[in-house]
Amino acid sequence: MTTPYIFLFALLGGIIPAFVWLWFWLHEDRKHPEPKKFITLAFFAGMFVIPFVLPLEKITWDIVCGSMQGGIQKLSCTGVKEVNDMYILSPLSVIILFGIWAFFEEILKFGASYLAVLRRKEADEPVDVVIYLITTALGFAALENMLFLIQLLQGPLPQGISESIINGNLRFVGATLLHTVASATIGIFMAISFYKNKHVKRLSLFWGISVAVILHTAFNFFIMKDDGIHIFVVFLFVWIAIIALMLFLERVKKIRTYKVVN
Repeated sequence: MTTPYIFLFALLGGIIPAFVWLWFWLHEDRKHPEPKKFITLAFFAGMFVIPFVLPLEKITWDIVCGSMQGGIQKLSCTGVKEVNDMYILSPLSVIILFGIWAFFEEILKFGASYLAVLRRKEADEPVDVVIYLITTALGFAALENMLFLIQLLQGPLPQGISESIINGNLRFVGATLLHTVASATIGIFMAISFYKNKHVKRLSLFWGISVAVILHTAFNFFIMKDDGIHIFVVFLFVWIAIIALMLFLERVKKIRTYKVVN
């Protein structure tokens, strides 16, 4: 049962890390800040995606590896073995499943950001696209983390609280940054083609989404391996990706400056 205290703890654990990272990325564009109302709109747009993503991911699980709702029969996908009434997925099945989930999340995050802010005239500079997509990703991560913490806190209180703190920290530096990197990747591709024709813009968007889905899938696949070495390597690559993102963001700012000067 979700008590008010559990809900409050999960709310703070989900929202505060997202706000910290949001402050950090907005600080990167402090010379030309985006209107607060559109930043807020983009953040809530990301949260709005969660109720659509979860059912899609559940349906995908049922089709690929689980039992269909209604329970007439179990569907076994290629490479899946049933042991003690539980499914052990082959690596290929896991990659396919995670790839579909990543596609849903990246497409819906982008769609929400586009409908909320990206199509507006206020998004008139290349860096704006990156900032708004990052903001949407952080809104998504905030609600996702909140639901994750609520689930953890349903167990015995001492264990639940300790696990929530540990896993909350892991998601703070892991999954939250993953969503940031993935959405920002789409934004970088869009920003580079910001002043190009429609054909180039569409092609850049396609490649941006493709790279984001690949990164997202790879993270989910390798993070599931329950050993310290794999987790350390995955988190190392995530931090390297964040550094690369900061460098690309500086390049995007120069695209804006070049346009204004010339």
